[in-house]
Amino acid sequence: MPALTEDQSAKILTQPVTMQTRPLGRTGLQLPILSFGASSLGAEFRSVKLDEALASVRVALECGLNFIDTSPFYGRGMSEVLLGIALKGVPRESYTLCTKLGRYDLSHFDFSAKRVAESVDVSLHRLGTDHLDIILCHDIEFVPMQQIVDETLPALRKIQQSGKVRFVGFSGYPMKIFKFILDQTNVDCVLSYNQYTLQNTRFADEIVPYLKAKGVGVMNAGPFSARLLTNAPLPAWLKEPESVKAAARAAAAHCASRGVDIAKLALQFSLANPDITTTVSGSANPNNIRNWAKWAAEPLDQQLLAEVQAIFAPVKNLGHKEGLLENN
Repeated sequence: MPALTEDQSAKILTQPVTMQTRPLGRTGLQLPILSFGASSLGAEFRSVKLDEALASVRVALECGLNFIDTSPFYGRGMSEVLLGIALKGVPRESYTLCTKLGRYDLSHFDFSAKRVAESVDVSLHRLGTDHLDIILCHDIEFVPMQQIVDETLPALRKIQQSGKVRFVGFSGYPMKIFKFILDQTNVDCVLSYNQYTLQNTRFADEIVPYLKAKGVGVMNAGPFSARLLTNAPLPAWLKEPESVKAAARAAAAHCASRGVDIAKLALQFSLANPDITTTVSGSANPNNIRNWAKWAAEPLDQQLLAEVQAIFAPVKNLGHKEGLLENN
């Protein structure tokens, strides 16, 4: 599929955008409450056709999901490359772009200062831009985290001064990582995933007040918790305890009995927290993205929410270990 024409680019800019926005910490950025995660462009979860991938980016922008999150890890570079193609011809000021560094394969991590500089330049090339709005150290729980404080973030701050990167931060799953880093140094923003959902609210309960007090921008990803909170078959690699999976199936069935897709309730719940700037969700299916944007504009069913939370109460906040044991 060819890159966007000038007419198509103009259409994106003139399309009425009704997506609510919130400020990201002290950065000055205003992000949509629902953002586009480009991991699916890297065929991380299924085989993806090129036209499908490029269309998903266009639809995301048309629907107001103009904050885009990717990583060199997603598709081992494929996500960034396809995103760069999809964004060709789209005015740079019309979207906000975040990528990551440090994780390059399932078990390949490199947070050295040398690789930081290389990774930023490679990502800029793939994405076809001269600057990144946000860059995050990716899944820092898989390495001894003191390196992030002593080497990685100082290297990123130097790159920030050069203008290639506007804001810096880190991402990961365990709650311990946030205070470990931020008790020692400062960042502009952070990204947590699968820890603010219908079943698990640890991020908001334990960490968000701490982040707000420091003026750190708060971002959430994974409102569906790796398909747990959808009607899709659960993937074999899902790490949640069996009791959590069983509760999720029961919650999905209950929603279905009320004529509601549990994914709708899950997404609306994550978006409703005013202390979380944005929730990132990814798909290479344009129809999914249109549905999400529609759901984001609709009211949350408080009665159904209470009923589903009651189903999850016995397994609330149960999760799994991720990365090095000492980082959990």
